[in-house]
Formats: sequence, C-alpha cells, structure tokens
Amino acid sequence: MPEALALLRCAATIRERCANITRAVEAGGSAHFTLALDALDSVAGRVEAVTRARHPSLDVPYHSRWRHFEAGGVNRKARLDALLAGRTQAAQARSRIDLSVVSVLLDAGAGVQWRYVEMPGGASHARSEGLGVASFQAFVAGCFSSDPGDPYRVDAAALKRLDAAQLAAVFQASEANPLPGLQGRTTLLRRLGEVLQAQPLVFGGDGRPGGLFDNLTQHGRNHRVSASRMLGFLLDHFSAIWPARNLLPEAGRGEPLGDCWRHRLAGGSGASAGWVPFHKLSQWLCYSLLEPLAWAGVTLTELDALTGLPEYRNGGLLLDGGVIVPRDPGFAQQRYSVGDEFIVEWRALTVSLLDEVASRLRSRLGRSSQDLPLARVLEGGTWAAGREIARELRAEGSPPLQIDSDGTVF
Repeated sequence: MPEALALLRCAATIRERCANITRAVEAGGSAHFTLALDALDSVAGRVEAVTRARHPSLDVPYHSRWRHFEAGGVNRKARLDALLAGRTQAAQARSRIDLSVVSVLLDAGAGVQWRYVEMPGGASHARSEGLGVASFQAFVAGCFSSDPGDPYRVDAAALKRLDAAQLAAVFQASEANPLPGLQGRTTLLRRLGEVLQAQPLVFGGDGRPGGLFDNLTQHGRNHRVSASRMLGFLLDHFSAIWPARNLLPEAGRGEPLGDCWRHRLAGGSGASAGWVPFHKLSQWLCYSLLEPLAWAGVTLTELDALTGLPEYRNGGLLLDGGVIVPRDPGFAQQRYSVGDEFIVEWRALTVSLLDEVASRLRSRLGRSSQDLPLARVLEGGTWAAGREIARELRAEGSPPLQIDSDGTVF
C-alpha cells in the first residue's frame, strides 16, 4: 500500500491534521472561524448535566448504533438474542456484526421531515433512532439475506440486488415522507456487496460482514483487539465502497479515500499533504462493533485512539455553545457541500475540541480516561447535549448548518 494512503487511513493522522487546523484557527489564520475557548467550561458543564441526567450512576455505555436499537425504551437486542438462541457464540457475533455494519452504513442524516412508524404498536421514530429501528426491523425480516433458511444475516448477493425502491420501502420513504440521500445509501450497500464478494478470504464465500469477527480475532483465538487495528482493517477492506470523488493519484490502484478532504491548513508532507481524514462512518462503525465483540468475549484496547465523530450533533454543540464562532453572521442561511473548506474546518475543530471537552468532563465527574473513554463521553454526553441545545435554539431541533449530503458522509 502506498505510504500516503496508509497515512490517511491511520487514526493518529486524523488528530494530527485536525490539530494543525485548530492551531492555525487559534492563531487567527482562518477566513471562516474564530475560537472562544472560554466557552468550553460552559459546554463541559452542559455535557456533565446531560450525562448525570441520563446516567445517574455514571455507568455510561458506549456510543454505538446499539443505543438506537433501544429507541423508545424497547430492548430489541433481547429480541435478536432470542432469534439467535442456539447458535454458537461466534455465529451470534457474526450476525450482530452483520447488523451493525449495514445499519451504520445506512445512518446518514435523515432530515427534519422523515419518520418511521414501527409495527406493531405504531411508535414513530425520527432521525438516527428511526434509521436504526428501521434497519433493525429490515434485518430481522431477512431483507439483507439471500438465504430464506437464515434470515438473520447480511450477504453479498442480497446487497447487490438492492435497489432504491426496496430501500425506500424499508424506510417508509415517499414524497410525503422524504428521506435525503436514498440513492446514495442504496449505492453504498450495493458497493458493499461487491466488496464483500470480491474478498472471499476475508468475508467468506457468502460475502458476509460478519467475517470481520474471524479476521480480527483469528477465528476466536485472539481475545484482544485494538481499536486502531480495527479501524485500519475497516478502511483497508471497505475502501472501495466509498464514492470515487477523492483519490490520490499516487495511490496506484486509485482507491477512494472516503471521508478525506482538502484544506490549506492541514499540513503534512508528500502526497498526503493538505488532506484531512475524518472517516466518520468508519469510526462510528468501530464504536458500534465494540459491544458485539465484547459479547463474544473479546476485549477492545486503545479505545481513545479513535476520535470524536465530527458530525451534526457533536459539531453542532460546539457551534451552538459558542466555542466555534463563524466569521460570517449569515452562515446559518447558507447551504454547504461536504468538501467546502468551511465544513472541513468546522469538522477538524470539532475533533480537536471534543478531546478538550472530554478532559474537562472527566475532571468534573472525577473519572479517568480508562473509566470514561471517549466512546462513553460521546454517549453520555456530547451527542445528546448537541441535540438538546439544538432543540432549545431551533424548531424541530435542526442542526445549525445546512449541508447537502449524498448519504455517505454524515
């Protein structure tokens, strides 16, 4: 693998490039933002209050797709456990990983209008929770399996035959119930099917995401897996699913970089200079795989090698909380693309400042980084606080920025 490509798939590079941009903004070198770092204490206080209210014992779970499967106070994991009863621990892990992967890849912004009505009962869910519940229900209904005798799995053949109409039915999307980025989500899952099928030594002859379990654990022999290794594995083996909009000419095979973007303040050297990697969905997937692996007896190490997730809620918390201050007072009325320097810079600042919020939160709660890793800070936490402040400031809790998304970044 070319050195520049490997560097941009390294978790440490995310923090390094984001720190370069953050230092430049602090020094007044940005055309887009200034920083009001004295507002960090207020933001940390809000996160503390939200964390204590949501988790009075301070026993905070991981930030994970599995939290969305608990929407409405329903223990959907127990339902899945019952469906998987009788299978080996490894087989159960593969099914849970199958579900995690497809659900996370479907978890882009849902917009403010879309709703999912769950049956039976008719409970209505929106945003990430709605996407999570809808994808869970589709999984247990066998929508992502090509084997009628084994519905509780995801395989390449089923993914490759998906079309936008089928996915619209899964999400109950229509003109009256619009879901942004539907075609982008469909394309992403179809590409996932192609990638799984093309790597049978990794994902098996059926092309299942659950093959991750066997590879990361050496077929159950290795009971310790580092988060950085897991992220690298995902980026190496899933790179071809991402739209080919950002490529390194020197990369030889022309593999898409995925969630990496240009910024003049990013720094670096050689072919990777000027690129800022975020890998938001891949890191969200890492966080969402922590529990399926742990339930299978695997210990995840070096959790804080991963970064905070630079998206609407975490980044919105820092914007709405007055830490990240746009120079343009009309920023909220503008529409942006994910590759705009304004958005890349906001996301880079989010990554760096989330580390600072986490440090201050631990001090307030009397917890160490081992007790409260970033994966728990986000859940406690910054994501919920971002949603809370958005609801206080705007109708329907909409994010502070309008970003055109194709369903493959946010």
